[in-house]
Amino acid sequence: MIELKCTVEHITFRNDSNGFTVFSVREGRRKTTAVGNIAEVHRGMQLTLNGEFVMNPRFGEQFRVAGYSVRVPTGSEEIVDFLGSGVIAGIGPKTAVDIESRFGADSLRMIEEEPERLLEISGIGKKKLETIKNSFALQKDMVETSLFLSSLGLSASASAKVQKEYGADTKKLIEANPYRLVRAVRGVSFREVDAIAARIGIVEDSEERIKAGVLYVLEGAVNEGSTFLPEEEFMDKVNSLIGVMREQVEDIFFDLILEGFAEKAEVDGAMGYFLADYFLAEKSVANDLRRLSEAELKPLGSDIESLIASVERESGLIFSAEQKNAIAAATSGGVFVVTGGPGTGKTTIIQAIADVLTSHGLVLEIVAPTGRAAKRITEKTGYEAKTIHRLLEYSADPESDEMYFGRDASNPVEADALIVDEASMIDVLLMEALLDALKTGVRLVVVGDSDQLPPVGAGNVLRDILASERMDYAKLTEIYRQATESLIVMNAHRINRGENPVLNEDGGNFFFNRKPDEQSALNTILDLCAERLPAYLGAESGGTGGIQVITPVKRGRLGSINLNEELQARLNPEDEFKEEMTAGGVMFREGDRVMQTKNDYEAKWVNILGQSEGRGIFNGDLGVIEAIDENKGGLSVIFDGERKVRYSREAAEDLDLAYAVTVHKSQGSEYPAVVMPMMFVPPMLATRNLLYTAVTRGRELVVLVGGERYMLDMIERVGSRDRYSALAGFLRALP
Repeated sequence: MIELKCTVEHITFRNDSNGFTVFSVREGRRKTTAVGNIAEVHRGMQLTLNGEFVMNPRFGEQFRVAGYSVRVPTGSEEIVDFLGSGVIAGIGPKTAVDIESRFGADSLRMIEEEPERLLEISGIGKKKLETIKNSFALQKDMVETSLFLSSLGLSASASAKVQKEYGADTKKLIEANPYRLVRAVRGVSFREVDAIAARIGIVEDSEERIKAGVLYVLEGAVNEGSTFLPEEEFMDKVNSLIGVMREQVEDIFFDLILEGFAEKAEVDGAMGYFLADYFLAEKSVANDLRRLSEAELKPLGSDIESLIASVERESGLIFSAEQKNAIAAATSGGVFVVTGGPGTGKTTIIQAIADVLTSHGLVLEIVAPTGRAAKRITEKTGYEAKTIHRLLEYSADPESDEMYFGRDASNPVEADALIVDEASMIDVLLMEALLDALKTGVRLVVVGDSDQLPPVGAGNVLRDILASERMDYAKLTEIYRQATESLIVMNAHRINRGENPVLNEDGGNFFFNRKPDEQSALNTILDLCAERLPAYLGAESGGTGGIQVITPVKRGRLGSINLNEELQARLNPEDEFKEEMTAGGVMFREGDRVMQTKNDYEAKWVNILGQSEGRGIFNGDLGVIEAIDENKGGLSVIFDGERKVRYSREAAEDLDLAYAVTVHKSQGSEYPAVVMPMMFVPPMLATRNLLYTAVTRGRELVVLVGGERYMLDMIERVGSRDRYSALAGFLRALP
């Protein structure tokens, strides 16, 4: 580890949300570009940086900061640099020279202890003196806080987040209760904070420690998809973490209930321990489903059979008996669920239900969890579909990032009916917000494939509604004739039943390319995407359509991060005529395939075809980088070949390379061709429904690459249903 005692000369780039900074520093006569997470930084600051020199292929040698501390300037030049940098309000470069000339090495002590003597300096009056005193006090607090956090062993990144969260009160708050760090800073583990607490003198059976341990266990369960933990599993996890008596945990848990942080309740005859938000969400969803299912509905003008027959005549479709029953039930009831696998006609039924309801003047809304899924429904049915967030008029507080919805029980959605597609992706908190915004009397139709991956967030909404058997539903089993001709559809159903897929048939569209190890699998994937499949399909993997690599994991040689770097190098290599830019740790190049990773409802776009304008770019939207302007620190992306969006460097942190995406990120999307590595992944991910979800993303072609035994293991392992959720039990318990 190298140590630099340096002065900050220039800030090139800074992300205030996480403290990531690119800045120039001077150590003696040597100037260096430093990169790392700094809580607060200004020109003229004196820092001790710890880290190492690295070679950036584009920007040359840089010093990568692993840790840092703020130094009090001592030498004449350092004092002038510090005071003249603008870090102290009221003191500019000329005044800094005057102060140092008058007070020398004693300048900073004098400003802190005898600030009135600054009145001896020409140009400083009583009003400016107060400004200087207040600003210097803030800087002194920042220096002390940085030193304090550094002494606790926190990383530079964690220190920056802590100071952003707590500001001037950081030291006082952490000394009073260091366990608040567990919730305030993502990436700081309970074990790390426990060690800090021990150094500060917090005893093992303190109330703060037990509360923090209990909440840490419950939040860990939520991060793994569960909304609660059964009593014995909860107690075992808490004991393993903090090692205190069960009676103490019960006493503290009761306090957390009174404070509104936690709850416990009976779920199917056994006690469950919840974070309060998730208990309330599952209760609310259960009650709202009952409210909507029992409501009096606006009548349709004709009998259902006649309406369906009319839709058949106008659309030219002939519905099976199974489909007719589903359409009739969905348009007649308050709440109805339609579920089924690929090729069973869910999208056709959505269109038919929409035709029936709108033909009688009902105001209909169609929603999906992601922008990509909403766009697909719009294209296939002709009815506009929105994201759930857009329907609920989502907004976020720019300071706290807290999410708000403009539509709720007090300002409900103006609709007579709502169709929700891709419901397997909806977590319980989002479902709570959606149902809360529906007026009593709204027809609710929930559509999804219950055998796909559960949502990324906590809960199991679609499966729980079906498992409760309290809501009417139809499970589609008949496969359309056209779909039976596709091995993708047939193999998806075989996988879902635990059967081995049919592979490598002449004229088929489902192939397995057997490779003995990860490197040969990687080489084959690169060849497939760059040469073999584009020639076979006439598709391009670099555009927003065509070939998509889907992988179970982010890390490792066959994870999305490395695959994106390798595919970028192969499909869009470095070129002197292509501009590049780094944002959020990702190197982007003109021509790169990218994905938006967060909903941004305020992002402006221009339709390059019709020159219309609009707002909103959504999680999962795919595009291609059109241009990069490194001088202005921004880039522009063309989404779906139509909408141009301009990004600042900070906004570009919501983009990621998308030559390869995880299976979870692919949910709700459909691609002409899917390529998937098939090698070892952790057992919790190597599951049947992960494989099922991945292969159902392919429309024309699926190619698996790797070891066939890993595919067979996934088919054998029926996982991802291990998460705990209470919605089914709460629905069954309703009177």
